[in-house]
Amino acid sequence: MSDIRQKFTDILEQVEQRVLDPYLLKYIETPIIDEDKLLILLSIMDGLELSYREVKNYCLSTMLIQIALDTHEQNSISSDDEKSRQLTVLAGDYFSGLYYKLLAESEDILVIKALSEGIKEINENKISVYHSEADTIDKLMMSIKRIESSLLIKLTEYFQGDAWTEFFENLFFIKRLLTEKKQYLQYGSSLLFEGLKNIIFPYNEQQSSNLSSDQQQDLLMVCDRYINKTKQLIEKGKNQFPYLNELLEQRISFILDRAQPMAKTFVEEG
Repeated sequence: MSDIRQKFTDILEQVEQRVLDPYLLKYIETPIIDEDKLLILLSIMDGLELSYREVKNYCLSTMLIQIALDTHEQNSISSDDEKSRQLTVLAGDYFSGLYYKLLAESEDILVIKALSEGIKEINENKISVYHSEADTIDKLMMSIKRIESSLLIKLTEYFQGDAWTEFFENLFFIKRLLTEKKQYLQYGSSLLFEGLKNIIFPYNEQQSSNLSSDQQQDLLMVCDRYINKTKQLIEKGKNQFPYLNELLEQRISFILDRAQPMAKTFVEEG
C-alpha cells in the first residue's frame, strides 16, 4: 500500500468503525474526527522506517485519544441537558479505553509515555483557557495552540520528526482560529472570543456577544491579526519541505484559502 490516499482512506475507515457506534450516536453528537490530524500523522510516519501495521496502530491510537479529548471538550460547550452531558463524558471515556487497549496490545511503553505527556499538556491548557487564567493575548493564543497540537508534538518528538513540529503546530492553530471566528460570527460567542474579551475588556462583565459593535470589531481584528501572521508562517514553512504529498498540499491550500481578511468575511457572512 504505497499510495498515501489508500492508506489514509483505510485508516480513516478503521477510526470511523470504532467511534461511529450506532448505539452511541442515538444519544450523543457525532464525534469530531479531525482528518487533517490523521493526514499529518500519516504523512510524518510514511517517511519513517515503520511497517504499515505499526503506522496504522500509531495513527489509530493517537486519533482515538484525540477524539476522546475533543469529545470531552465538546461536552463542556454543549447543551445544558444533564443526561446528554453525562453520556458525552462516557463516550469520551469509551474512546479513551479503545486507545489504551490498542497501545497495550502493542506493548510500546515509550509511545504511551509520549502521548500521556501530550494529554497532560492539553488538559493543563484547557483548564487555563476555561478559567481565564491567561493575562495576555499571547498567553491565551499559546494555550489554544497547545490544545490543538500537543498530542502530535509529543509523538513527533518521539519519532524524531522535529522538523514538522512548527509547521503543523501553525496549521492546526490557524484551523482553530478560523473555527472560533466562524462560531463567533454565527452565534456571537466562542471560547476564544470570551477569553479575548476578558483580557481586552476586563471590567466589562457582558458576554462578548453583548459588547458594542466597535468592541466586537476589536476582538475580530485581534483574531485576524493572528490568522494573518500564522498564514504567513505556514506559507514560509512549506518551503522547508522538499516534498509534501499531493493530498497534504491540497488540504493546506484549502485551509489557507479560508483565511480571508475580515472585510471579505463580513461581506460573505452578510
